[in-house]
Amino acid sequence: MHWVRANLPSYSAIRDTTVASLTSSMSSASQGSSSSGGTQKQANVAPRLIAVGGGAQAQKYCDNEISTCKYNVFTFFPRFLLEQFRRYSNVFFLIIAVLQQIPEVSPTGRYTTAVPFLIILAVSALKEIFEDIKRRRMDIEVNNYEVELLDSFGSVCNGGRIRMAKWKELHVGQIIRVSEGQFFPADIVLLSSSEALGMAYIETAQLDGETNLKIRQAVPLTSQLTDIAQLSALRAHIECEPPNRRVNEFSGAMCAGGDEKVPLSIGQFLLRGAKLKNCRWVFGVVVYTGHDSRLLMNSTSAPLKTSRIDVMTNQRIVILFLMLVLITIVSVIGAEVYNKWFLDGHWYIGAIGHWSFWWNMLTFFILYNNLIPISLQVTLEIVRFFQASYINQDILMYDEASDVSATARTSNLNEELGQVQFLMTDKTGTLTRNIMTFKRCQIGTVGYGDDDREDFDDPELRRDMVSGRNGNGAQIYEFLTMLATCHSVVPEREESGRIRFQASSPDEAALVRGAQNQGFTFHTRKPHEIVMEADGTDRTFELLNVLDFSSDRKRMSVILREKNAENAQIKLFCKGADNVIFERLSKELNDQQMLHSSDRALSDYAQKGYRTLCFASAVLGADSYARWSREFKTASTAIEEREKKLAAVAEKIERNLQLVAVTAIEDKLQENVPLTIRTLLAAGIRIWMLTGDKLETAVQIAQSSSLCHKDTELMVLAERSFDTVLAKLQEYTLKSHQYLMTKTPFALVTDGASLHHAVIGEARRIFAELILNCHSVICCRMTPMQKAEIVEIVKSLGNDKTVMAVGDGANDVAMIQAANVGVGISGVEGLQAASASDYSIAQFQFLQRLLLVHGTWNFERSVKVILYSFYKNICLYIIELWFAFFSAFSGVTIFERWTIAMFNVFFTAWPPIILGLFDRPLSQRMILRHPQLYQSFQQRAFSNGRFFLWVGVSLWHSLLLFFLSFGFYASGILWTGGNTGGWLMFGNSLYTFVVVTVCLKALLECDSWTWIIVAFCLGSVGLWFASLAIYSWIWPWFNFGADMRGMFTIMVSSPPFWMALIFIPFATLLFDFVAKSFCTSINPSPRERFCLRDKRRTLVGCNVTDLDGSVRREEVRQRCDASEVRGDSLSDRKPNVVTLYHNQQHSLTQQRSLEKQKHPPRFPSSSSPRHLQLSHHISSGNSQSVLLPPSVSPSPSSSSISAENYAQNHQQQQMEQGFFLHPNCVIGQKQCQNQQTQRWEDNDNNNDCCDPSTTNIRLRQLQQSAAPPPTEHTVIIKTPLPTPPKHYGTLLEGEEHCLGVTPSSAAVGHSLLFEQQSNI
Repeated sequence: MHWVRANLPSYSAIRDTTVASLTSSMSSASQGSSSSGGTQKQANVAPRLIAVGGGAQAQKYCDNEISTCKYNVFTFFPRFLLEQFRRYSNVFFLIIAVLQQIPEVSPTGRYTTAVPFLIILAVSALKEIFEDIKRRRMDIEVNNYEVELLDSFGSVCNGGRIRMAKWKELHVGQIIRVSEGQFFPADIVLLSSSEALGMAYIETAQLDGETNLKIRQAVPLTSQLTDIAQLSALRAHIECEPPNRRVNEFSGAMCAGGDEKVPLSIGQFLLRGAKLKNCRWVFGVVVYTGHDSRLLMNSTSAPLKTSRIDVMTNQRIVILFLMLVLITIVSVIGAEVYNKWFLDGHWYIGAIGHWSFWWNMLTFFILYNNLIPISLQVTLEIVRFFQASYINQDILMYDEASDVSATARTSNLNEELGQVQFLMTDKTGTLTRNIMTFKRCQIGTVGYGDDDREDFDDPELRRDMVSGRNGNGAQIYEFLTMLATCHSVVPEREESGRIRFQASSPDEAALVRGAQNQGFTFHTRKPHEIVMEADGTDRTFELLNVLDFSSDRKRMSVILREKNAENAQIKLFCKGADNVIFERLSKELNDQQMLHSSDRALSDYAQKGYRTLCFASAVLGADSYARWSREFKTASTAIEEREKKLAAVAEKIERNLQLVAVTAIEDKLQENVPLTIRTLLAAGIRIWMLTGDKLETAVQIAQSSSLCHKDTELMVLAERSFDTVLAKLQEYTLKSHQYLMTKTPFALVTDGASLHHAVIGEARRIFAELILNCHSVICCRMTPMQKAEIVEIVKSLGNDKTVMAVGDGANDVAMIQAANVGVGISGVEGLQAASASDYSIAQFQFLQRLLLVHGTWNFERSVKVILYSFYKNICLYIIELWFAFFSAFSGVTIFERWTIAMFNVFFTAWPPIILGLFDRPLSQRMILRHPQLYQSFQQRAFSNGRFFLWVGVSLWHSLLLFFLSFGFYASGILWTGGNTGGWLMFGNSLYTFVVVTVCLKALLECDSWTWIIVAFCLGSVGLWFASLAIYSWIWPWFNFGADMRGMFTIMVSSPPFWMALIFIPFATLLFDFVAKSFCTSINPSPRERFCLRDKRRTLVGCNVTDLDGSVRREEVRQRCDASEVRGDSLSDRKPNVVTLYHNQQHSLTQQRSLEKQKHPPRFPSSSSPRHLQLSHHISSGNSQSVLLPPSVSPSPSSSSISAENYAQNHQQQQMEQGFFLHPNCVIGQKQCQNQQTQRWEDNDNNNDCCDPSTTNIRLRQLQQSAAPPPTEHTVIIKTPLPTPPKHYGTLLEGEEHCLGVTPSSAAVGHSLLFEQQSNI
């Protein structure tokens, strides 16, 4: 089923409707949208009536053959042209191409615009055809899959006839048999299965990414029909809703003969694309086929998002168009002046004098039309395509644990990654791991569990249940029973006998495992039964009803009755959010002291960042339950608005509850989340955390993730009335201005109820002002619709606000699709968010690299591509304006017409592409170490000032190129024999100078030269010479280009040409070089300042090699000044400030090469950080390599000793502490000089130093007072108590050319053995 992801990559509507099923607000929104495609359009369509067994149907339904192709033979050209000419630039060039067909009006020929334009359209058409052919091939493959069909023409089997049929041959009402491991070919209703009571298990990983099994069960009416003959004789009717997009809902009813209607729901619905698991076979009746199936109805593309850089480019093109109109008018005026004042009386002027003004207008408009680059759009598409492939292939954004790499699902938004100002992130599964662990609970007034253990295992709970010493034994017993029964978990017993719990929600699985640890093991689920083992005895419960969880209800309930029990009562077990459960508690049944105690426990759990749940129960009377059950059955058989009616019925039974317990579930942060958030905040990105959890939990997670700190001023907005919210907003807005003035850190905390009032009326404007002042905002108790609304509010604050949304679940889809850029986390909750997103990653920490590295690079590169494309066109075609002053504004072109046409699409096509793919504005290490550069690039990259600077430079270059060439060729004598060249010689020479200049300009604008950049830029010059040589000899073999015959030989044989070729381009670019050097020296950009600062650092490297062969590079840089090189006295120097770098797994502040580690390190919890000094002494003529713990560091005042004696004296102590010298270590025989040393060391105030998963490396410089001053570079590695595996370290010299003192060549390469954790 790879065709699912290949054919339908976005699944946008699936995710829209998944959200709709989770929240009523989203559901109503999707139903109200005409674009949602399902509910609104089908609202007035009658229910579908299906005759089971394949008989004549009451109405005609579509067949099961699908087509995801975009075109066919008849629609390709009209649809393709319609799509292409939605772009204004294509319309412009079409008009130019048409105008050129007017006889005698085009100075550049009739086809010089049409041919390049057709080439560009052909490239786009081939791309569309290629992609459509791939889709068609996959459609053919899928349509020809086979399935078993009950049919009168099939072979006899078990008293009936069955045959193999292709998927495309299926029709509504037919009965099919699907075997284990097969995919369902259509949407079907389950009739029976090989399992008892019609049970079946399906996997929907290809639909929503969820790998947990889902249980389905046939209705009793058909569950016993397992024989083919019985099914062939079945005559029944199914009434169901018309086709729609709601993949988590189904409403229908079945009637056989005169029997009563049996309700059908999602429990009997098998979706096309799902796979049958753990069941030998199932029979089902087809209800939705082909494009009526849920999968195909949800295959529409995601909302179209336009990059802000495209909008800005269109604005720049408008400016160029106005410039085109302006110079056209100037040229027409010049032509009129020449015609009336200088050429008056010439006979040929009067022949067209009546039409001269408009004639000239068209002529000059065509002549200058190439100011707008015809190839810009294609160039950008090529660049974006490969930029997206860079993201896909980035090994540093690959998560080995989940085997998931970063994926760019669109290439149109690559530049948006470099312009993000607001980051909206979900909490659960995005910042946290979404791996739940049951930690604590409170039953009555007694708390159980602790924060240190991984799983809940408190023996006091069992003792209290048995002894009843705290008076809560019965409550504990009921609580554990609820854990084992109130859920939707499916148990799966493995071959080893171990039970694996398949759960759609990880917190449900955590609670069931918690009950299992206490001896209450849930092990069997049947359609109407749940079996659990308690104290070695099975307890069987009759499952009467299940009231499912939804984001709107925020709770789930089960109604059950224990079998084989005396006086068995009907009980309702309910679990959900505290605010939902507490408002449904009975005042008579609940002790106030217990409620206060539970409330305090909930607050305590939330402050520790735990997720909280409340458990409550109620005993139902037989009569009241019977009445309620009839209402529930009526609602469950409703075809329209079934979910709404079921929710209303559930409200009647879920009341007067008695609180049983409150629980705490831990969801740990993902790796490096605090570091990532700190880095993004430093980059100037405002971060919002949007979560459905309670306020205290959200604040705690925000603090632990570094979104805010304990000393951050929190402005809490948790009110329930509009007036109060408005007053609070006004107060907080004033406070925010005061905090900004005093540089006090602050954050806004709000909940969904307050937000409802904050986004309407007068409060909306004040709220917008407040959130612009806040760098961090925490929103709790949020519904999916409110998340999307927040994104829309921030986007509406201005066109320059780029909002990124990050999430991992179905409830984040609306937010992701509403944002300018959506990023999905491929997490535990499936692939709904990842499939709906523009970019998907495996962990939140990869955002740091996605935004800072790829975002900055893509934005700067694309801007250079656009500006450079504008530059080279203006540079060439404005020369036509300067030439017009010497050609009486006659409209004659100085260049040969086909060279003009090929300038963009051939001769200068490669430099902008290479700029967009291989130029590196700054190194990865620099942008990650200095994230503030991210914001500086946003401000400078595509500003109006930079655009007009490029336009000014291009005008200046065109002036220089034309008049310098004119000066060289003014005499007309270009050969030693006195021969002169004509206008073609001048024009082709000038064209050559332009090509050379613009190609060298590309090199000048590159921030980093590589061989491929140089090769393609210089190769473009060579391409022009080669093309000119060929063009000069094609006539008379081809009937065009007669004027160019022999031009290449004529041009290259002229000595002045070669002199001009050397002088003119370099003289033209000399201004750029001097200006760039002057600006860099006087007013450098932030990037240039950091580059200069970085060059003044000393690099000491340490390669750490594991025994398994993996190598990791550590770099430590330290500022030094020239005094260290000159050997000035120590007294004249100031201590160097040493920079501390954090080396974490996937640390992005270092440059390293690594291979996969099969066995990650384990840190003993009892170990405490120790210091390991890897000292390398550099003195006159000798060197030594010593590995020392701090306790044995040499005393500054110690007497002179040899390195060998020094090593021997401390070898025993090193071995006792777990540190060893490498056996092959070369120890120098000369003595170290007895000189006084002085040490400086930076203060380590970073909290991460206490993290056992962190290795901190800092460089400490030791300088001696005498001259020449030897320097000791010390790499200090802080690590827990060393444990295997062993690592070999080698002190390396920096590979980069840096100023300052580096280890001498004689000192480099000494091997050192130390036992070090493999997380380096």
